[in-house]
Amino acid sequence: MVSCHDWAPEVSTANPKFYSKFIRVLCNANTSEGFRPNRDASLPELYLQYGQLGPTPTQSRSDHPPSNRTILAFFSGGAHGYIRRLLFEHWKKDNDNSDPQVQVFEHLPNRAIYTAKMGSSKFCLCPSGYEVASPRIVEAINHGCVPVLISANYSLPFAEVLDWSEFTVSVPVERIGELKEILEGVSEERYLEMYERVKRVRRHFVLNRPAKAYDLLHMVLHSLWLRRLNVRL
Repeated sequence: MVSCHDWAPEVSTANPKFYSKFIRVLCNANTSEGFRPNRDASLPELYLQYGQLGPTPTQSRSDHPPSNRTILAFFSGGAHGYIRRLLFEHWKKDNDNSDPQVQVFEHLPNRAIYTAKMGSSKFCLCPSGYEVASPRIVEAINHGCVPVLISANYSLPFAEVLDWSEFTVSVPVERIGELKEILEGVSEERYLEMYERVKRVRRHFVLNRPAKAYDLLHMVLHSLWLRRLNVRL
């Protein structure tokens, strides 16, 4: 069963006996809502243009070198869920509370500004919204921006083969107020290592049509294969 809808887990809980032998592939991979990492597979969330499959403008890449990335951290998005509300309370950019190094917006005038800021930032904040997954993780990777994961109970995609600690920063929800201090504490050497690894893993988060080796579809099928070996159906 494959679904990227926020409510996908509720489908299988409606009739547990019917779904008892399913392997679920879900974007909403929330372990507190019944996601089972040893049996279910986490699906990266990404934007696709309506009616199209394959790489899209939203999967466009930025290859700005670190020397051109003058913003420490960036986020723009709606106030969906308690984690984002906490983020806005501490860091939302307005006339009274603006830090040029941590730029957090609820809305930007257009997509071009959004992608330009991603390409000019060292770190891109990826807080959970109403559900744990966010397409900003894939967007950040495509733009060479090191993702900063702010979530709880999120089972990350492809964790059986990708060491997310090597190309992302995880910030506990309770430490949102310390974001700038945490990110400034990442040494330049460590940041450059993560930047290069972000570029290296990008191919795993692109949906191609037809599929290409090591792309998102191949990675999902590999995740399924591993679980099929581990689970007797």
